[in-house]
Amino acid sequence: MTSTLRSPAPSAIPHSRAEDLYAMFVGCTLLVLGLVFLKAAGLVTGGVAGIALLVSYLVPLPPGVLFTIINLPFFVFAAVAMGMRFTLRSIAVNAGIALFSAIRPLAFEVHNVHPAFAALVGGTVIGMGILSLARHDAAVGGTGVLTLWLQRERGWNAGRTQIALDVVILSLAIPVVSAERLGWSILSAAAISGILIAWHRPGRYTGY
Repeated sequence: MTSTLRSPAPSAIPHSRAEDLYAMFVGCTLLVLGLVFLKAAGLVTGGVAGIALLVSYLVPLPPGVLFTIINLPFFVFAAVAMGMRFTLRSIAVNAGIALFSAIRPLAFEVHNVHPAFAALVGGTVIGMGILSLARHDAAVGGTGVLTLWLQRERGWNAGRTQIALDVVILSLAIPVVSAERLGWSILSAAAISGILIAWHRPGRYTGY
């Protein structure tokens, strides 16, 4: 009986600074594009973005401002748990998202999009943006910082952990949005987490 010999796993090859910057640009762009679809369809989603949208219905502040305010304690946690390199990159990502959101109306507008398309495509695009950032040691902040830390320290899959947190966040939307919109919003959150479940597993990726 012949045993099959497996070749040793290749050693990690660090990303160059140019690759990191490009990945952050791609991640920010995809996140803004996905949020545009969700906003045009009147949906919410999970994570800090969902919290900011919900709070914006209750207080007279724009969701973008609330997103930044809500993220502040998560950046403090990131500095302690994930290191300053990760934290500074995540802060830069938030600045990039704010910038792209501000100039986006100069490039295009989305006035009519079916909620099913917004939930599936918007959620998937956001998930790919988060994945692009995570592969290059950055994040959008918020609950993403917590899920990435739990994956690194405890081996908990980031996508599954995010789903659990999103269930809590989306349950808070029940008094705010219609049942139909809530259903599509749940689908958008599932699409985001599905990307992380499929492609952000420990040991699957060796670059950093």
